[in-house]
Amino acid sequence: MIQTVKISEFALKQLRRLPEHIVDKFYLWKRSVEDIGLNTVRKIPGYHDEFLHGQRKGQRSIRLSKAYRAIYEIRTDGSVRFVAIIEVNKHEY
Repeated sequence: MIQTVKISEFALKQLRRLPEHIVDKFYLWKRSVEDIGLNTVRKIPGYHDEFLHGQRKGQRSIRLSKAYRAIYEIRTDGSVRFVAIIEVNKHEY
């Protein structure tokens, strides 16, 4: 099933502040989902698509780089809503 990817206002603001290569990879993922469908894109190993837990239960993430993850959710109408990009920092032990 091919889906429409909607981008929240918050996420649009985030995209304006990110490195160009991260934005490019996100839009490549978005176009791929719209062209060939989310189920097919999930199988691409480089994105590391996975379910989230805890406060983000019901959402999924993809890896845009080692430092950035994109958070999205699947809506009841079948569309994909891009919620946010989070920066993953190394934990201090």
